[in-house]
Amino acid sequence: MKVGIIGATGYTGQELVRLLQNHPEIELAYLGSSSNSGAVYEEMFPQFSGLSSSLDAGSGPGLGTGKLDDEQVPDLDVLFCALPHGLTAGRTAQWLNRGIKVIDLGADFRLKDGAVYEAWYKVQHPAQELLPEAVYGLPELYRDKIAGKTLVANPGCYPTATLLALAPLLRKGLLQKDGLIIDAKSGVSGAGRGVALGNHFSEVNENFKAYGVASHRHTPEIEQQLTEAAGAELLVNFTPHLVPMIRGILATIYAQVTPGVTEADLKACWQEQYEEEEFMHILPEGIWPQTKFALGSNHSFLQLKIDPRTGRAILVSALDNLVKGASGQAVQNMNLICGLPENMGLKMRGLWP
Repeated sequence: MKVGIIGATGYTGQELVRLLQNHPEIELAYLGSSSNSGAVYEEMFPQFSGLSSSLDAGSGPGLGTGKLDDEQVPDLDVLFCALPHGLTAGRTAQWLNRGIKVIDLGADFRLKDGAVYEAWYKVQHPAQELLPEAVYGLPELYRDKIAGKTLVANPGCYPTATLLALAPLLRKGLLQKDGLIIDAKSGVSGAGRGVALGNHFSEVNENFKAYGVASHRHTPEIEQQLTEAAGAELLVNFTPHLVPMIRGILATIYAQVTPGVTEADLKACWQEQYEEEEFMHILPEGIWPQTKFALGSNHSFLQLKIDPRTGRAILVSALDNLVKGASGQAVQNMNLICGLPENMGLKMRGLWP
């Protein structure tokens, strides 16, 4: 299959290139960038030396132009879009009409209500008519809805870590819907490759801070999917934190259990949901998730405990924000919509040390 990436110079774009180079059914035919038009990819990223010779002749030895016109994209089977919000949706209909399947790693198709998108992202949605066509791409929860689709909204990294822990338990009514608290930490790569003072080494190193308090844009995405799982509208307190490391997300979630529910009930629910899932791991008693378990891989790790004093469940979820939280999950979705084995190109385990 011929595959292309727009936004190929960002962290998620680079991660897609790395993963797709190991995919046996893929020809990486096009790389595009909105900010590095005409650059030679392997000169920017020497770890991909030799890549240019495999690119489609229409894209030349370097990146596609920064205009992102439909005509710039050659005929492809799948196009990954790793762009900031607002830059993908307005062009998507043209690609779909050409028979190109689109996987959006940005935020343009994650929210089903255009008004909610506009409220949180402060821009008008450029293609609201496509929102009903987009499927939310979290395979472990929505596999049957994803298979065979042509437009996939790849979830955000924080929502992925949160939903994998919470959604099955809410579906079964094992947790109360009120008072959900999500305390999550991410490595600096989650902020993207753009230049910002708060991401400079001297600002981040030996520092630990909350950001986006009561205002982070992943909040409505989390609430939308948890509302669907619970069958009733709910709200969450979501607070992200920046950790002085490059990769990884660790989410610690607090939820009141439904009266009579035990720790064994919660774990049995997870086990039922994930026992056949290659990328999901419910850890043995006493072993708690660490970001390094998942480093460089598409694997996720879960553990929980009920505090007997408060009756509150404590759920911990860990993953690599650039792989399962973004590009690895996008490849997983590509495999699903194209009828390939879901684990193809994703069999690597975490790096340690």
